Amino acid sequence: MTQIIYSSVPFGFDEAILGGVLMDARRCNTRDGLSGALLCRRDVYLQFLEGSPTAVETAFARIRRDDRHLEVTMRASRSVPDRMFGTWAMLHDPAKSWMWSPAEISDGILDRASADDLWALFERLAVNSQTEGSD
Repeated sequence: MTQIIYSSVPFGFDEAILGGVLMDARRCNTRDGLSGALLCRRDVYLQFLEGSPTAVETAFARIRRDDRHLEVTMRASRSVPDRMFGTWAMLHDPAKSWMWSPAEISDGILDRASADDLWALFERLAVNSQTEGSD
């Protein structure tokens, strides 16, 4: 099982575009056996994907070509025995779990965050999502 975290800058962020991103992610992830979570705001997407190495690589390549994502940057990758978001095709968290302000994002905090910081962010989200059900 492979897990990755990447960031991107939304292009033309609004509710309709976000809805389309989530709908596409859930459809493709269900089809491809992926699960994950998307933390999003007007200034940044931070996404966690997990599944077979081939499925994760294919999904990431598709995201890199998607014109709704600018400046797609791989932040962390690891192999693990179990899923963190196994019941979620794509959990949507509208920045409720964020620890960084828009000013910090603009100042490059993601470039300074360690992989451990990012894994911890999604681990907290996974624990919190267990009480919310599945998508």
